[in-house]
Amino acid sequence: MNSFARLLLFGLLLVASGTGCAGSQGPVSESGEESTGPDWFEDATNQVGLDFVHDAGPVDGKYFMPQIVGSGAALFDANGDGTLDCYLLHNGGLHGARNRLFLQGEDGCFHDASAGSGLDVAGHSMGVAVGDVNNDGKADVLVTQYGCVKLFFNRGGGKFIDVTEKSGLINPAWGTSAAFFDYDRDGWLDLVVVNYVDYDRTHPCTAPNGEADYCVPKVFAGRVSCLFHNLGGKSLSSRFQDVTLESGLGRLTGPGLGVVCADFDGDGWPDIFVANDGQPNRLWINQHNGTFQEEAVRRGVAYNGMGHAWAGMGIAHADFDGDGLHDLFVTHLRGETNNLWVQGPRGLFHDKTGLSGLASSRWLATGFGVVAADFDQDGWPDLAVVNGGVSRHSAPAEAQHLGTHWSGYAERNQLFVNLGSGRFRDASSSSPTLCAIRNVGRALAAGDVNGDGAIDLLLTTVAGRARLLRNVAPNRGHWLYVRCREPALHRDAVGALVRIKAGGRWRAATADPGGSYLCSSDGRAHFGLGTVDRVEVLTVRWPDGSWESFPGPPVDREATLHKGDGSPVEGDGK
Repeated sequence: MNSFARLLLFGLLLVASGTGCAGSQGPVSESGEESTGPDWFEDATNQVGLDFVHDAGPVDGKYFMPQIVGSGAALFDANGDGTLDCYLLHNGGLHGARNRLFLQGEDGCFHDASAGSGLDVAGHSMGVAVGDVNNDGKADVLVTQYGCVKLFFNRGGGKFIDVTEKSGLINPAWGTSAAFFDYDRDGWLDLVVVNYVDYDRTHPCTAPNGEADYCVPKVFAGRVSCLFHNLGGKSLSSRFQDVTLESGLGRLTGPGLGVVCADFDGDGWPDIFVANDGQPNRLWINQHNGTFQEEAVRRGVAYNGMGHAWAGMGIAHADFDGDGLHDLFVTHLRGETNNLWVQGPRGLFHDKTGLSGLASSRWLATGFGVVAADFDQDGWPDLAVVNGGVSRHSAPAEAQHLGTHWSGYAERNQLFVNLGSGRFRDASSSSPTLCAIRNVGRALAAGDVNGDGAIDLLLTTVAGRARLLRNVAPNRGHWLYVRCREPALHRDAVGALVRIKAGGRWRAATADPGGSYLCSSDGRAHFGLGTVDRVEVLTVRWPDGSWESFPGPPVDREATLHKGDGSPVEGDGK
């Protein structure tokens, strides 16, 4: 029995063992560690009927490198009913399993709607990005694969059509993470695709002990990240133009894995941050004329504080210390340290990993997907990280269900709680649902799946089950979701910066589904408010750079704001 079949059987046995939408409760901790506090998550995978087991392709001794990189996931409203649906990717090749779309029903369960959806394609699928590229009010889907990208237009009702050939999107490289953003502020979402390495599958690689293993990225040359300009148009023949060279992104290569598009220098124009695997990161600063200048060294995010270029994978982008400026957190290899760069003054970043407490984790692991979210809604964003090795180590007994091959890459995930002002506590031992089960973790997407205002997690694993973790953190504070809409464009305002003043303190969040690793998440801005039960004022910087102010909305609900309905604000929106 191969690894995929073994994991499928394991998943079916779990589903058959209990109650819920699909008949069971989630798996329990296998670590034997005692918890030191209430768990913030419960495994709702089987309760909601999510029966996905990742196909990584055959384990045949060839150590095909895309296998170990994993596949992503998206939480988004695929059919326009106002609830989050789930899209999960496979990596088994053209003859392997097909990607699957799960639509959330009125019962809160996910129902497999893959057949006939148009999204049920096979291949070595890596990452997924979601955005309305033709401004028709429906979310479209971009999938990166080893050797190509695929664009699917949303036709409504959970049905999609492949328009790649007509779109002008050509990326024959090994695409990983991707993101939609409007870099020229013309109202049409453009696309950046991060590419990994120039992989030669005939090149044999070995571990330090001489045994065959997956190659490390330094064996191969890096690739350029590609930028595609949206030329506009609502028809199925809407086209993108490859502007990689003229934009400046084509000047520098790197083994890119993660990407975040945001305004990193405070000028109101979106920039591009790329996490590179073992080479300096790239920070492409928007020059307002269709070009970008690479300024990662100058702004402090190319290397860590010791001058090392570590193995960058996933990216979280949030205001961790409450100063109104967004910071960067990047995951790295086991034996390295996940890195926190704190912004301040505006446009400049400093390595504060040690001072933040994040260097003192309970265990070392190789981090991939990462989410910055205020899980307990106390007003300070926390960090969840999913882990999994890229080189084989001794397989723990708790990972034997993954099979002989994959158990050697299994690691435990991590949770870091923000104590306020950007200092963190490792709460992994008290969160066994997320952290005790060993997995080859890769993608981590976030969103309020059950509509209770709290952020839930969807994680993927190599050759293992995808899991949906429901947020059950005790004593959660008040909250506010903000959805930003641009009526003239018939879509959400991707990249809008939202600021609220509550309890005399300003908080900031970006409305953007991008980030993490190979993922697309809920694109609304989420705020935890703690004991504060009133928002005094709310301001939005729209993607075109203009600011508007809105009256403070009631808490513990979603506020939908429309561009043009607020009062114009000068300066920085305060």
